[in-house]
Amino acid sequence: MIPNFENKDELLAFVDKDLKGDKNKLYAMKKATIKYADSVSYYLPKLETIQDSTIKQELVMKSVDSDKITVKAVINTTNILDSHGDVHINGLWKKSISESKNMMLLQEHEMKFDKVITDEVEMYTKNMSWKPLGFDYEGTTQALIFDATITKNKYNEMMFEMYKSNKVRNHSVGMRYVKVLFAVDSTDKYWQEEKETYDKYIDQIVNKEDVQGFFTVVLEAKVIEGSAVLRGSNVVTPTLSVTETKEADNVTSLEIEPTIVTPTPMDWVKIINNIKTH
Repeated sequence: MIPNFENKDELLAFVDKDLKGDKNKLYAMKKATIKYADSVSYYLPKLETIQDSTIKQELVMKSVDSDKITVKAVINTTNILDSHGDVHINGLWKKSISESKNMMLLQEHEMKFDKVITDEVEMYTKNMSWKPLGFDYEGTTQALIFDATITKNKYNEMMFEMYKSNKVRNHSVGMRYVKVLFAVDSTDKYWQEEKETYDKYIDQIVNKEDVQGFFTVVLEAKVIEGSAVLRGSNVVTPTLSVTETKEADNVTSLEIEPTIVTPTPMDWVKIINNIKTH
């Protein structure tokens, strides 16, 4: 398991001492790791929430009175350094979304029956500016979004009530790394490729002032699940809306047996006689 490094020097020392200078092992270890992006980590981004009341209003959910709600939740966003030292790049979920079936929204990454919030999830990405997400950054991000239908008495009633009362402010993605690059701000020839990666991606990071000389570029990852958490390592993961799910009107569908009409043969003699009498 890769430890959390507080700065570039700790990373370089780990490769030199523990991996005997074999940085390829570092890549292998990263890909073997399942990431549960909660906030139990060494670092939290120094994010500034915006003051524009108009934008803030978009994040305020109206109370609903229903036993079934639809939640639009941001599970992850790109182009921001999270507390794992990762920067997710646009397009990293494309393959996973096309392949993933039966996605679940969980409580705090716990793969337990009583921690399932819902398995009725539509997963997709959407390019967004930062302001509708509550942060005053320039540029755009690609948000991984769950449209999740949550029924009160189906799975996790406590989390149903948390969403209904607008208490879920952060989410997190359970994921497995597929394609990653290490970015290191070093003049050492040994880290030449990593330096090129650093220079290529550093300006995409909206909170680059928090970069401590290195970060991991995540180009492709597999979604395992999405979770509601108290504080995500990427805090730009709000609940965008909670709406009442209205059931369709009850319509009784009646199957009517078709009436089979058998034509009666024409009685021409009777018809002619009727004509004669008139």
